[in-house]
Amino acid sequence: MSWAVAILGLAFLFLIHEAGHFFVARALGMRPRRFYLGFPPAIAKTTRNGIEYGIGAIPLGGYVKIPGMHRPAPSDVDAHFAAAVHEAPELVTPVERLKRKLARGEFEPGDEEGRLAECLESVEVSEPARRNAERGLRELADGLGRDAYWRAPVWKRVAVIFAGPGTNLVFAVGLLAVVLMIGVRVATLTVDEVSPGTPADLSGLRAGDRVVAVDGDRVTDFEELFTAVQDSEGAPMVVTVARDGREVALPLQATRYYGANWAIGFRPRARSERRDPLDATATALDRTWEVTKAIGVGFSRLVSSEGREEISSPVGITRVSSQAVEADFRVYLQLLAFISLSLALLNLLPLLPLDGGHIAFSIFEGIRRRAVGREVYERVSIVGIALVLMLFFIGLSNDLGGRGPG
Repeated sequence: MSWAVAILGLAFLFLIHEAGHFFVARALGMRPRRFYLGFPPAIAKTTRNGIEYGIGAIPLGGYVKIPGMHRPAPSDVDAHFAAAVHEAPELVTPVERLKRKLARGEFEPGDEEGRLAECLESVEVSEPARRNAERGLRELADGLGRDAYWRAPVWKRVAVIFAGPGTNLVFAVGLLAVVLMIGVRVATLTVDEVSPGTPADLSGLRAGDRVVAVDGDRVTDFEELFTAVQDSEGAPMVVTVARDGREVALPLQATRYYGANWAIGFRPRARSERRDPLDATATALDRTWEVTKAIGVGFSRLVSSEGREEISSPVGITRVSSQAVEADFRVYLQLLAFISLSLALLNLLPLLPLDGGHIAFSIFEGIRRRAVGREVYERVSIVGIALVLMLFFIGLSNDLGGRGPG
């Protein structure tokens, strides 16, 4: 059951990401043609009001088809009609007329498309060639339509693309705020349980003790205690606790378990803490910013072996999410918020085909006052796809090898 919840949670994040693109595109006059959870081919689909809704067979994200993402070019015609032209030379003349029109920079619907469509209907070609040619006619109609993405002002294009990661950002902050208002378990300085054989146990720490100082420096919350233990890096330290109305000094040395954080070996007692809506929202924004900075540092460390070992794939993310569901649903909701934030930041990287790459190209096109051809997008996308796949396989290797999260 916990795995199902974790998978549905990830699917929901992809869904709201694509919904951001979808609804903003519609609001700005670009009527999407498709809205998919996952990538085609479709497992199930339906068409309403001219928009195809479906569930894709490739569960790696989502897909919204916005008309005319790229300015039509003669090479697009070649790509879609090459097979049909080879089988039916009668298509050469209408195809060449259409290519010359696009080469002249004429991007208004005209007779050329209609003549090509009529000629295609009258010739005999194989089914694959016909399907590819008909798809080309649809792509061309989208690219020449008044609602084509490439025709829109730069601010509209940026708004449509940013709406996806923007929705994930807003969701992350909103979900964190809701969890804080519901109430979260907060660790206190009171010892709930001491693990046998640990530095805490060997030093004489007992359940019910309350930590008040580390090496003479007073601590007021568990976060300060945690920081002090990490800063010790295993050096001898003195932890002072309040016990039976008096203070007791306990010398000990923190240790590391399985290469994780430094620890002294006790479980703190927790209390429930709720925030009012204003405080919850402010805290959620603050935590979101702190995590954003941490993720930024993580990206900068990808060139190191330690940084690469911190990468996780959907497999590891799902495993950790299912563990969080079993532990405490509020912990899972917080984790889901941070996954949503990570999804937003990853998509904002200036790499095609990620959203950040489309935003960067839209701004570049606005500066040069001329659209970039599809072939340029495709060449640059090869680099971005290679990098994204590399990160995916590194994360998958970490997860299957046991080095990733969880």
